[in-house]
Amino acid sequence: MKTIYYAATSLDGFIATEDDSLDWLFSLGSLNDSSYPEFIAGVGALAMGSATYEWMLRNAENVAAQTGSAWPYTQPAWIFSTRKLPAIAGADIRFVSGDVRQAHAEMRAAAGASNIWIVGGGDLVGQFYDCGLLDQLIIQIGSCTLGAGKPLLPRQLLSPVLQLRSVRQMGSAMAELRYDVQKGEK
Repeated sequence: MKTIYYAATSLDGFIATEDDSLDWLFSLGSLNDSSYPEFIAGVGALAMGSATYEWMLRNAENVAAQTGSAWPYTQPAWIFSTRKLPAIAGADIRFVSGDVRQAHAEMRAAAGASNIWIVGGGDLVGQFYDCGLLDQLIIQIGSCTLGAGKPLLPRQLLSPVLQLRSVRQMGSAMAELRYDVQKGEK
């Protein structure tokens, strides 16, 4: 079981625009042509930041049109937020705030032998990293730049913390990098 940050980023290191838009990403390829189907099959629990969750709420119609459901996950999800947010009917969602360690223990129990996916929020990923709970990064880099936006991971991680394990080209617009996070190397 691993805790994995699986995300897409622009070439200049942003996961979303300043106003939390992901529109830039959809023109770069299909999820079915990526490692996503294999990845999600191994996920037993999700951690999601509030901005990503709110994006899901705002784009529920588009998500449903592409996936068949406004909430495309069968796994339980922990939504990290200091604000009260509406729930999505039929989704297994737990709203939490504070230290990620307690929620991580609950996610581990729910995931069993499967992985935990940190879905979105560079700062949320940073909190897992700060607590020594992040095991792997799977980052898909798109062939576009945004100039500004929400950073992929707003932390300083210097070598040898990240150990590159593989590089894969995905079509003509994306490349996937996989890194293991070396523990105790901050």
